[in-house]
Amino acid sequence: MGNALILKEIRNHLLSFRFLAVFILLLVIVPATVMILTNDTVRKQDEFSRRRADIENYLGQYAHFNRLGGIIAPSPQPLPLQALVLGLSAVPQLDTFDNDPLPVLFPLIDLTFILGILMSLAALIFSYDAISGEKEDGTLKLMLANGVPRARVILAKIIGGAVTLWVPFLIALAAGLVVLLLHPRIAWGAADWGALGLILAGGFVYLLLFFGLGLLVSSRHASSASSILTCLFLWVVFVLVVPNLSPYVASLIRPAPSIIEVGRRIDRMIDTERDDLGRTLSRERMDAVVKSNPVLAGVDRMTEPEVKAEIARNAEFARAYELFRKANEAAWRDANDIQEAKVKVIRDDLSRKENAQARLSAALSMASPLAAFTYFSADLTHSGVRNRAHFETIAAAFWDAYENYAGPKMEALRKADPTMDVWNTAVDVRDMPRFVYREEPLAGRIKSVLAPLLILCGMALVVFLGAVLSFNWTDVR
Repeated sequence: MGNALILKEIRNHLLSFRFLAVFILLLVIVPATVMILTNDTVRKQDEFSRRRADIENYLGQYAHFNRLGGIIAPSPQPLPLQALVLGLSAVPQLDTFDNDPLPVLFPLIDLTFILGILMSLAALIFSYDAISGEKEDGTLKLMLANGVPRARVILAKIIGGAVTLWVPFLIALAAGLVVLLLHPRIAWGAADWGALGLILAGGFVYLLLFFGLGLLVSSRHASSASSILTCLFLWVVFVLVVPNLSPYVASLIRPAPSIIEVGRRIDRMIDTERDDLGRTLSRERMDAVVKSNPVLAGVDRMTEPEVKAEIARNAEFARAYELFRKANEAAWRDANDIQEAKVKVIRDDLSRKENAQARLSAALSMASPLAAFTYFSADLTHSGVRNRAHFETIAAAFWDAYENYAGPKMEALRKADPTMDVWNTAVDVRDMPRFVYREEPLAGRIKSVLAPLLILCGMALVVFLGAVLSFNWTDVR
């Protein structure tokens, strides 16, 4: 009996115009999206490779420690799975487009958008009249008169409808994957295929949830017209309103300082205030060294060649000048440390408040199935918030390695030439460490997405039980 009911639902959907419309829509949108994202990923990979080549060229010709930090700053590497899921990389920046701002107004869609927006809406379109429509036609009363359990009817409608909608999506996705696999520049590994499989599993649960929601609504309405209006209202609330409003609600509950104002304060502290403090400390300490070493009298009026000549001629002057130079460096180092300590307090406070706000925003948004599925797919494909934290961790390790390299390197240059301006002199740094991005293993990503997956499964179960209970209380006459 159960299989017959499922087959009946599948047959009814296959013969409907909405199935044909959705199938054609998916068959066009999914392969086209994969093709566009594949080309976009290849373009980003080319840009990343060119940037690395430019950095190597700079390091090999005219590297200055004063500018090196901005040149070698780590940047995220385009990943193969971005040919399906964009995640945070879907947020475009206006300055990345030369003359066309439209990609900012109309960003690319991806697999998460197709599953989260299009498929959820299609599920409601397929299910809004599953009960109310049969009630209007009188077929539901005849079915239940034959002793079919109501729970089995609901289960058959969910499975039959979801399978009918899921199979066309898989066919369209397979066509898109053929385009992706035929591209010579895109290479997926076992972890990428595993992540895709888990996304599809989560997507099917997401689809079942909206089919169940459609059945729940359909069982509470006497007409299909009122049922579709309620379904659309709930879809707008859970898919559009809740995820988009949660950051603003979180900002009202847990406010954070303006990042623009904080940036201005920090710029003043590490620029104007630091320079003023550095000049003051430097003058005080260098004057003290000159006072205790008369041989340095008038050194501030000497040119660099004169200083070098005097160092070579006078050993006492060389010893005193070394103290003079170290006093100047220590003064500026202390000025930097003092201002950085102040900046750290401001940044830590901002980071603490922003993190609290972000956690609250994520918690509020999880009331939406779309948000839970988006977190699930983005973290699995290494394109979400978790990957940003992972990137910052390995970037911090790179900066530690760079500091361990730069400090001894500059000290060696000073010993070789005490008068050298090591910050603004071109030096050979081709032996410096390079930033290498390494993806988090799939096992770690799976652990991170268990919470949104459980929330999705819990929502689907609650909706299914709600549909069963509602149908049990429905008068089919």
